Amino acid sequence: MTTDAKRFGKVAVLLGGRAAEREVSLKSGAAVLDALRRQGVDAHPLDPDDRVLSDLRDGGFERAFIILHGRGGEDGVIQGALETIGMPYTGSGVLGSALGMDKYRTKLAWTGRGLPTPDSALLSSASDLAAAAALGFPLMVKPAHEGSSIGMARVDDSAALAEAWRAAAEYDSLVLTERWIQGPEYTCAILGREALPMIRLETPHVFYDYDAKYRADSTRYHCPCGLPQAEEQRLQQLALDAFDAAGASGWGRVDLMVDDDGRPYLLEINTVPGMTDHSLVPMAARVAGIDFDALVLRILETSLDRG
Repeated sequence: MTTDAKRFGKVAVLLGGRAAEREVSLKSGAAVLDALRRQGVDAHPLDPDDRVLSDLRDGGFERAFIILHGRGGEDGVIQGALETIGMPYTGSGVLGSALGMDKYRTKLAWTGRGLPTPDSALLSSASDLAAAAALGFPLMVKPAHEGSSIGMARVDDSAALAEAWRAAAEYDSLVLTERWIQGPEYTCAILGREALPMIRLETPHVFYDYDAKYRADSTRYHCPCGLPQAEEQRLQQLALDAFDAAGASGWGRVDLMVDDDGRPYLLEINTVPGMTDHSLVPMAARVAGIDFDALVLRILETSLDRG
């Protein structure tokens, strides 16, 4: 182990978990684990269950690299648990994680800061469908507390809205509907206080869904994104402002769209983004001159600010 790697001590790579995004987390975690080991870090995989805190204590771990996507890992739960035993961890803290995982309350925080985001309505029962329909079609329907586009659908009429709400409600008791934004989709990865080069997403699918993210070979990622430098910088600053407004820190990703009139709209924030071969943060980092191993080490360094 190199002197630089020794400063981290024994590292638990928390991966897998019980959320709907378990499969993606396992892939991300395997890539992170390999990258840390290549650099001499004493890293070990840990798939958390109800014994996770005792496993961390008994295993002599000194810090945790959180690569758990979705509930239990990206929503402040594991962060709060680690806080109780005084174990440093990567990424956002309890508040930023919990708020970032809640798409509806993230939008409230953005709106309160005057940041642009699509008009929306929250569905908790069938009686809320009329308020959603009043936004005007088409609409995007998504579970309020899921990631990886799980449970999402575009709808064009009231019948489809009701069906999509029922499907999304299988994942979450709270379902968010948003006014559909017509235009290109972008994502901005954030590392520390730096906004990395933006990526423009292009897919033949109706929207950037789960298959487009993780399975399809037809998805195109443009980085550099093709925007004029001044426009990209403006959107990067918007992403940093959105990250701050949600209380996020360390690293993450902000998704947004720009409509046909050039107006940006913030969509959501990811405080533990994917780190697979299809993932966007590693892609943006490469364009910024940061290879995968260096990226993983810089994310691990965010744990040094804690404990």
